[in-house]
Amino acid sequence: MDNLPKYGANYVPLTPLTFLTRASKCYANRTSIIYGNVRFTWRQTYERCCRLASSLRSLNIVKNDVVSVLAPNVPAIYEMHFAVPMAGAVLNTINTRLDAKNIAIILKHSEAKVFFVDYEYLKIAKNALELLATFEMTRIPLVVVIDDIDSPIGIRLGELGYEQLVHQGNPSYVPEEITDEWDPITLNYTSGTTSEPKGVVYSHRGAFLSTLSLLLGWEMGTEPVYLWSLPMFHCNGWTFTWGIAARGGTNICIRNTTAHEMYTNIVSHNVTHMCCAPIIFNILLEAKPHEYKPITTRVQILTGGAPPPVSLLEKIERLGFHVVHAYGLTEATGPAFLCEWQDKWNELPSENQAKLKARQGVGILTLADVDVKNFDNMESVPHDGKSIGEVCLRGSSIMKGYFKNDKANSDVFKNGWFFTGDVGVIHQDGYLEIKDRSKDVIISGGENISSIEVENVIMKHKKVVEASVVAMPHPKWGESPCAFVILTKNSQIKEVDIIAHCRSNLPGFMVPKKVKFVEELPKTGTGKVQKNHLRTIAKTFVVSQKSNQTSKNTSQVNREKPRYYEQILALSRL
Repeated sequence: MDNLPKYGANYVPLTPLTFLTRASKCYANRTSIIYGNVRFTWRQTYERCCRLASSLRSLNIVKNDVVSVLAPNVPAIYEMHFAVPMAGAVLNTINTRLDAKNIAIILKHSEAKVFFVDYEYLKIAKNALELLATFEMTRIPLVVVIDDIDSPIGIRLGELGYEQLVHQGNPSYVPEEITDEWDPITLNYTSGTTSEPKGVVYSHRGAFLSTLSLLLGWEMGTEPVYLWSLPMFHCNGWTFTWGIAARGGTNICIRNTTAHEMYTNIVSHNVTHMCCAPIIFNILLEAKPHEYKPITTRVQILTGGAPPPVSLLEKIERLGFHVVHAYGLTEATGPAFLCEWQDKWNELPSENQAKLKARQGVGILTLADVDVKNFDNMESVPHDGKSIGEVCLRGSSIMKGYFKNDKANSDVFKNGWFFTGDVGVIHQDGYLEIKDRSKDVIISGGENISSIEVENVIMKHKKVVEASVVAMPHPKWGESPCAFVILTKNSQIKEVDIIAHCRSNLPGFMVPKKVKFVEELPKTGTGKVQKNHLRTIAKTFVVSQKSNQTSKNTSQVNREKPRYYEQILALSRL
């Protein structure tokens, strides 16, 4: 049997590009994209991608060249997920919430040859390019403007426009052949919640297998109607940029994730699926009367990015959404775990069901193995739901590695495993539950405190909208929990009320020693709370060894630095 050779007929390198080719044939007349008044079929989408790929080749884009894009969820960025690799190049989708400096750093580090910019981001792109010009030994990429395809306004930054390239391209272009499935397909930069952003390289093989795993794990059938509430720049839309083509579905593209825009599109187009971070739940739940529209058919939501509090899951499902929880990270090509539902859980009370859904679940099919390893000896922890350790993964959906960063690669790839930096437990049924990022665990008097566990308790309070817990200095215990809390409008709740609520639901050592009420939390472009910013603020708070002096001391600190939180929050928005 070993002598049987590979032929072109029985061995084809894996790539998600085949999903589009198939869609153009099998689902040719099905609607592929809806954006405002714009409609495309899968045949048209394939042709537009061929045209764009052809034009990129005419611009001297060759194999492994990087093509960057700064755009919201519009048809152009969706098409580029196919067109750029069809030209043999590597797609780099940039977080639209970054400041000019970070965009310039990404353009330099990625060595982007072409930079596509949506018209809404021309100002920040121009500033980024001006900064890029000041860097030594740096080439300025060719700029292509993406005008609004539904309501063009004719703005230009350079000579080329997106639709111009599509129009001029060859519709009969034959995509570059993928001869090695290990070749790179995309370059994504981490959000930098715990460290400096790093360039994560995906392979064609990893993208293909991860896409199939998520389609199977989420049980997505044919002809889904998918709302793009998740940024496509985030892990390539958790691979659903390719996945919707594989299922012959319809992509509902929207510029903004406002309550009005989401509800309108859900009802108008009978949306069946959407992905989002838990922050989107609050937007949907807090919709004003004129923004809200009753949902008549159940919408499947895949959520991740941050563990959703149990109370939030209960509220969102009452509106007609069915939530499946996932866990992942950029380095794992998006979701690596899904909380696969078991029929016997349907008989449980809703609160118990929500608790089960809050767990991250079991590894997707692409992963060969998952484990939680003890920090000290790197042995597997018992499956008791209590023993914590670092979450480790291995499988085909793990990234190729960090681009131009050997040190970072050696830090995370060890002994045949990828070390995530996340802290978790495994329950008796084999389901994993994330307890924290390793840097977010609070060590108080030798006790490990999960900030997520404290946050979940705070979120049970009826007057709390959102909460984030970090470590603050403590003169006796070294560290203690500090909570930043967003309350419902016109709430009269005070710090002592939140602390009393925690004392009723948590061991004493886990109760926050300080509660800071805020209007918003600093977040990354993908909705993750930037706890590094909050830790900086928490370091300015002082906790006295005498509990009755705590409020007095912290109040004095707040009077001395009244604008410190606002300054940090402003920086996080850049």
